[in-house]
Amino acid sequence: MSLEPVERDDHSAPFFDATAEGHLVIRRCRECGHLMAPETRACTRCYSAEADWVAASGRGTLESWVVVHRRAAVEGAAATRSVVGLVELEEGPWLRTAIVDVDPDELRHGMALAVSFVRPEGSEAIPVFRP
Repeated sequence: MSLEPVERDDHSAPFFDATAEGHLVIRRCRECGHLMAPETRACTRCYSAEADWVAASGRGTLESWVVVHRRAAVEGAAATRSVVGLVELEEGPWLRTAIVDVDPDELRHGMALAVSFVRPEGSEAIPVFRP
């Protein structure tokens, strides 16, 4: 997964305020209390557009992943591999995110992961997960 710079908008500002402080937040529906991924704009259970930002534990398990192979950009350089994964948070929502600091050959379904944050140059802090 490319860790390209990302920019906030009005919807994502509270999320990036939290990540800048080293905290992961998710959405909770004001109508039914359902917990949702940060990018969710309407409740996936009752369809309400009213939601609050709440703290998440930052712990989860690996549900699925793909290893992205990239050719070397410069002749003679090594090819690279990165991992994009679906992480189920302890609270329930699933996040699509980079999985870092692990050999892709050692990944397994249900592997325990924890959030950390990286800040690509010129970017907001973004969550990644590691064992």
